Amino acid sequence: MQLNEITFSEATPIDGYGPGFFRVGGTIFKGAVLVTETGARGWGGLNDAQPLLDLVGAIDVIFLGTGPEIAHIPNDLRDALEGAGIGVETMSSPAACRTYNVLLSEGRRVAAAVLPV
Repeated sequence: MQLNEITFSEATPIDGYGPGFFRVGGTIFKGAVLVTETGARGWGGLNDAQPLLDLVGAIDVIFLGTGPEIAHIPNDLRDALEGAGIGVETMSSPAACRTYNVLLSEGRRVAAAVLPV
């Protein structure tokens, strides 16, 4: 089996996570976090749609991590994002982190908004 090292050039990967935190580009964030190619910042969670809507035109899809397990997101959040032209993929936060990193390494226009595990 051949293993290939993933490179991110100038992009910001999610380095790791643990109980209540994420490590993004070497910086620790407590609680929920929104990560894009250009950086990361704290996020208010599923009731905080505006930072996600501010990404219109910059991303094609956002991976919404719902914590340790996959869960439904509020319909109004999904409707607002899809209505603005942003694709939404809901999954557990660990899966969202992995998926974000893989697609980021391919140069895709993605973001991750993840709740802590």
